[in-house]
Amino acid sequence: MLRGLTTVSFFADDVAAAQAWYTEVLGTEAYFAHEVDGHTAYVEFRIGDFQHELGIVDGRFAPHGRPGQPAGPVTYWHVDDVDAGFERLLSLGATVHEKPVERGPGFVTASVVDPFGNILGVMYNQHYLEVLAAARP
Repeated sequence: MLRGLTTVSFFADDVAAAQAWYTEVLGTEAYFAHEVDGHTAYVEFRIGDFQHELGIVDGRFAPHGRPGQPAGPVTYWHVDDVDAGFERLLSLGATVHEKPVERGPGFVTASVVDPFGNILGVMYNQHYLEVLAAARP
């Protein structure tokens, strides 16, 4: 039934500020933007080995409102060095959600809260690297 990750959506009250922050974090520009009433309401980045999509949606379009505290599932993005990635996110203005934790051999996770209230997870995952190696000729 589930075939793969298509888009992870984050919400921000200031989409332009979120776009600028994520452009710095990701090192790439958004490839798509959509306006509503003359304001940017959605931007989308394609990132990583499989060009997964990260969308930033105007907070007024959150389907069930936005909680006062960061909440919900954590999506982890593979990084080669969790400690370095975690520290870089903090240096760019994110705050600690969960410090790096080794979950088992080949699995380390950490998460931050971005300046817009979304939880961003980073993970070293040996299975991700195995899938990537198998996908390359």
